[in-house]
Amino acid sequence: MSAPQRLPYYSLSPAAYQGFGATKKALESSPLGKELVELVWLRVSQINGCAFCLEMHAKALRADGVSQAKLDSLAGWRVSERFSAREHAALAWTDALVHVDRTGAPDADYEPLKEYFTEVEISDLTFAVALMSAFNRLAIGMRQ
Repeated sequence: MSAPQRLPYYSLSPAAYQGFGATKKALESSPLGKELVELVWLRVSQINGCAFCLEMHAKALRADGVSQAKLDSLAGWRVSERFSAREHAALAWTDALVHVDRTGAPDADYEPLKEYFTEVEISDLTFAVALMSAFNRLAIGMRQ
């Protein structure tokens, strides 16, 4: 049973929310590709426990043709063969940033990015993790 929404943050702080929306739109056209961005957003939402965002990003990935088996194995991406080396690098960085309080974003997770991503893509990937972390906190905190 879900708790009632606390505050409609999107209408109470429209300029801030629109800024998040503009960042989301920019990331959707990132050279990272929509599938990888959505996969990262789904992983961030898994870690943060945001049911609203989990449903939204899983649905978007399925609509784009990502297999249910791949989505089901995302929580175990480190040992799954369903993810490419590029996706592994992105997901390691995602996990490191979501848990930055514990990891400090180590070089061991940052350096492999350089093999698979341009500097622009690394920047976009970092923004993608930060943005979804913020959206998760809004949705969870305000009981969306």
